[in-house]
Amino acid sequence: MAYLAPTEFVTKMIDAGEAKIFMSTRDTVIRAYMAGAILAIAAVFAVTVTVQTGSGILGAVLFPVGFCMLYLLGFDLLTGVFTLAPLALIDKRPGVTLGGVLRNWGLVFLGNFAGALTVALMMAICFTYGFSQAPDAVGQKIGHIGEGRTLGYAAHGAAGMLTLFIRGVLCNWMVSTGVVGAMMSTSVSGKVIAMWMPVMLFFAMAFEHSVVNMFLFPSGLMLGGNFSIMDYLIWNEIPTVLGNLVGGLAFVGLTLYSTHVRTGASRAKVGAAQIAGE
Repeated sequence: MAYLAPTEFVTKMIDAGEAKIFMSTRDTVIRAYMAGAILAIAAVFAVTVTVQTGSGILGAVLFPVGFCMLYLLGFDLLTGVFTLAPLALIDKRPGVTLGGVLRNWGLVFLGNFAGALTVALMMAICFTYGFSQAPDAVGQKIGHIGEGRTLGYAAHGAAGMLTLFIRGVLCNWMVSTGVVGAMMSTSVSGKVIAMWMPVMLFFAMAFEHSVVNMFLFPSGLMLGGNFSIMDYLIWNEIPTVLGNLVGGLAFVGLTLYSTHVRTGASRAKVGAAQIAGE
């Protein structure tokens, strides 16, 4: 599958992060908008499969089709830029600043949210025949997801908030591994296989993905979910974003960078250098 060595694909990660920081506002927002929209459609697809078959694992197996599509098209998710953009700063690429990283994150967040919200409105219309009747089975399922993953956490107080944050960490550990997977191969089939596996895992285990939630929760509110906008922001979106940031950067970006770019010297090499110095 034209596999690239770790040192090669980690260098591609840094290059990609640098390119995203210097990308124009127009391109950044368009790419983020389309990523949010495509991932939202994939979430609808996965929930529909789950409702129709009664099998959650089948929905999880099929969900990564959206993730693969958006990355093959060169679009950007917030979870991905959380991992890639800081590497260009850490690697001290010329002209890269913390402000540039934060600008990229902010624009991608806005674009992802706008794309996901667009699909949420479109699907709410489809589920209710233009809000003329109660939502169908899939719409009802999405509404209940929003309740369980806001009020469900709130019912446990601080322990629920910790659980939510950790699920956000675990989610982007897997999703960012999928982002890296797109860079491991130069063939479409190799990219798809490498992306599919970790993304399927995150969805099957109900980890918290900030961009998927940008669709699920606004859609749930439109479909009569019994929770508020503040419940969504405080008891899901904000902690999920923070968890996604920690998971992607700490467990994927920094670990790969530290061992495949800033590699440590082996004891044998250190000993040889000392002998040569003597």
